[in-house]
Amino acid sequence: MKIAILHDNFPPRSIGGADIIAFNVARALQKRGHEIIVITASRNADDEGVIEYEGLRIHTIVTSPSARFRAWVSLWNPRVVRQVRALLAEFKPDVVHAHNVHAYLSYRALSVAKKLDAHVVLTCHDVLSFNYTKLTDFINPSDLSIPKTFNYRVSPWRQLKKNRFRYNPFRNLFIRRVLRNSVNQVVAVSDALKQALNDNGIGNVRVIHNGIDVSEWEEEAANVLEFKKKHDVGDAAILYGGRLSDVKGGAKIIEALAQISRSVPSAQLLVVGQKDAYSERMLEYAKTLGVGDNIIFTGWVSGRALHCAYHVSSVVAVPSLCFDSLPTMILEGMACRKPVVSTCFGGSREAVEDGTTGYIVNPYDVKMMAGKIEELLRDKEKNNRFGNAGYERVLRDFSLKKQTEEYEQVFSAVSRKNA
Repeated sequence: MKIAILHDNFPPRSIGGADIIAFNVARALQKRGHEIIVITASRNADDEGVIEYEGLRIHTIVTSPSARFRAWVSLWNPRVVRQVRALLAEFKPDVVHAHNVHAYLSYRALSVAKKLDAHVVLTCHDVLSFNYTKLTDFINPSDLSIPKTFNYRVSPWRQLKKNRFRYNPFRNLFIRRVLRNSVNQVVAVSDALKQALNDNGIGNVRVIHNGIDVSEWEEEAANVLEFKKKHDVGDAAILYGGRLSDVKGGAKIIEALAQISRSVPSAQLLVVGQKDAYSERMLEYAKTLGVGDNIIFTGWVSGRALHCAYHVSSVVAVPSLCFDSLPTMILEGMACRKPVVSTCFGGSREAVEDGTTGYIVNPYDVKMMAGKIEELLRDKEKNNRFGNAGYERVLRDFSLKKQTEEYEQVFSAVSRKNA
């Protein structure tokens, strides 16, 4: 089968969570005998053209839309769409598998793919098909319970108030129309995301959970020891990372660290993320709480260094204060046999078995979150038991092989249905 992958940002030039997932699926499909091309975008003029990376042929289109007009350009980026059309017309794919197209490639590219007689599948990794930013509207910060049901419906009035001059009243209507008329199957990466899409008028959604190749997360003991010495990591490290921000729980995990350090003075927060203005604010906040010396910033790492960061840690923390579809850190942590303490907002509970592979917490309840992390730092037997259970769970339910096979089933189904 000939498959064209559409994704706004793609490795090696981008290594966000959705980017890595799209890359892993594309590479796995190619290894299973499918012919693959990737169409992506960049703001850097030097990136334009075709490269070969890990056996994948990647076509990069350069575009620099103004952030102010992104809500319009994300619907139809004419110059980019013309190039997408030309590449698809030349390749003649059986299936176009789109991931994130809401920044550069634009939703109009999906309509073009359909007109070229391709079967179109769109994987939604986040809420940006109906919302402009991270979704927090459904969260009540003063409610410290752990709800299991939510209403994710987004109010146009609240979107207008938040985005002001960047608001486009036609955006969501246009997207829903494209998905209804041009997309054969919408895929959500979690049941929670499927509900959020349904709550906001997007149907025809099937869930395929993200997967991971556990074998790629093994690491030699010598490399782990070298990383540990380089960054002066002790035996009670809490791993936190990704794109650092308040909505990702940056301040809350600092507050939790301050509480944990009272009974576990050796506790450290190992932060894997870009050293920027926000990381500086995190450090300053930690100093005001008396735990500035308990934080280690590695900067943005990948490959072996990232593997080592997981292996030297005792607990993985994912304290998002927003809808988090299915945090990749959960799967990576479980692949490295680490217990995970994760947010109740989004799809985390679909991977983390509360009380078995880790804990589900409300990150606004800092005392509770700190208590769960402290428990796993102090109780080594439980830590190991949870870590091993998580490893078995990711092998069974969240493997890259399982994910890829489910996508093949979708591709075959839409091809038969529309033959």
